[in-house]
Amino acid sequence: MVNLVPVIGVGFLLGARHATDPDHVIAVSTIVSRQQKIRHAGLIGALWGVGHTITIFFVGVGIILFNLTIPPRIGLAMETSVGLMLIFLGVLNLTGVMEWITHRFTPSHLQPEEITKVLHRQGRKTDLPQKGHKLDGPLQSVLERLGLYQLLRPLAVGLVHGLAGSAAVALLVLTTIHDPRWALVYLLIFGVGTIVGMMLITIIIGVPFVYTSRRFSPFHRSLSFVSGVVSVAFGLFITLQNSVLDGLFAAYPHWTPR
Repeated sequence: MVNLVPVIGVGFLLGARHATDPDHVIAVSTIVSRQQKIRHAGLIGALWGVGHTITIFFVGVGIILFNLTIPPRIGLAMETSVGLMLIFLGVLNLTGVMEWITHRFTPSHLQPEEITKVLHRQGRKTDLPQKGHKLDGPLQSVLERLGLYQLLRPLAVGLVHGLAGSAAVALLVLTTIHDPRWALVYLLIFGVGTIVGMMLITIIIGVPFVYTSRRFSPFHRSLSFVSGVVSVAFGLFITLQNSVLDGLFAAYPHWTPR
């Protein structure tokens, strides 16, 4: 137990460092580039970390408890999915579709009648408000400020990113901690570190986007454009590396969990 305490502490620090991986930072940059509040950027980072932790934990459970072996082709496919997702997010940013979707599904940009329809679809009854009047209640407040789409998007991106690194993290834990119960605790602590680390990173990234969106619109558009280009370029790099160099579609693919 005494020896495990520093190992668990290291797990938290490694989780926070894991959040700084280039593909992680690039992915959240494309998302927070459209945010106008710092706290919303921090929430996006935290949700990304939650999705990432969920995938790593469940894949880790399969590897640690059930001796699950991931075939090289499946491993490469999981990592390639991250590259394709980065390309997709980058294209959405470059074409302006990301901004359109954000405005379309953020309730603060909806008319009261549209907000009422959203609430009705969720099984909540509400009187139709007059224009210019805000809805009351916690659910209405969340819908007005951020919206369900804004919450689910970073969670889904985090789930996909967890696929790429889950095998490497779980195998590293197995070589360090031989007790399966403590190994799973380590994965959870690692995940908490990732959540905290990504939340801090998205806040830092979000500051220039939020500041420029309010004062320097042309420069803000330039930052968003650069984030989209970097996302597409890095996504293409990951996709080509896995599919061509590592042989995703070859007869004998080569995959090293990392």
